[in-house]
Amino acid sequence: MTRAPIAVALDAPSLDVLEDWSSAVSPFVSTLKVGLEVFCRDGVAAVSAARAAGAAAGGASPAIFLDLKLHDIPATVAGAAGAVAHLDPAFLTVHAAGGAEMISAAARALPDTRITAVTVLTSLDDEALEAIGMVGPALDAAVRLAVLATRAGAGAIVCSPREVAAIRSAVAHDIVLITPGVRPAGASADDQRRTATPEQALADGADLLVIGRPITGARDVGAAASELSAACLAALQARGTRLGVPT
Repeated sequence: MTRAPIAVALDAPSLDVLEDWSSAVSPFVSTLKVGLEVFCRDGVAAVSAARAAGAAAGGASPAIFLDLKLHDIPATVAGAAGAVAHLDPAFLTVHAAGGAEMISAAARALPDTRITAVTVLTSLDDEALEAIGMVGPALDAAVRLAVLATRAGAGAIVCSPREVAAIRSAVAHDIVLITPGVRPAGASADDQRRTATPEQALADGADLLVIGRPITGARDVGAAASELSAACLAALQARGTRLGVPT
């Protein structure tokens, strides 16, 4: 079975639930995302549990996306990146706003992982950017940060679906574009402000979709993952591109 380019956000309340979700979704998705809250609570065990449950579901385990959004001085970020090297994540996030030197330091410390630069959080809109003193609008800020990050060695970019088309045109074709804020038509946006459907995000050039609550909040997590996987694979075929996502 072909897995869809979906990273399921495993924002689980416990390791047991994380394992259950990982087992349920792994036949259908390419990637499992372990975020900051879960990693701070459960540490390395969260990554190990996700990987083991994914492998037990059949076939190779999905890739691990370690979403820690590191943002500190270059030496500290390099040290943190090196500290998770043994977990072999396919992706590790840093904030693009940390600057080119910080991103380069992370990339040097973790050469076998795609350092993934987060541009503008999907919870922020133009008004919120203005309030924190960032030059907007969000689209322009995201493109600027994406170009800076990829020149510094980032192998992937996180941006909202609203910016993916512009960033796809501004960076090299081998840069993986990852889009949170993806919601099926009719689903609640929750705390995301700049959203799109999976089909639209893929049509605009996204390579990997981060999807959490529309899958993990469903009554049948596996069925929700299967349904969204089928929709994404159909959208990719319509776009005429490769299936899956490079790691």
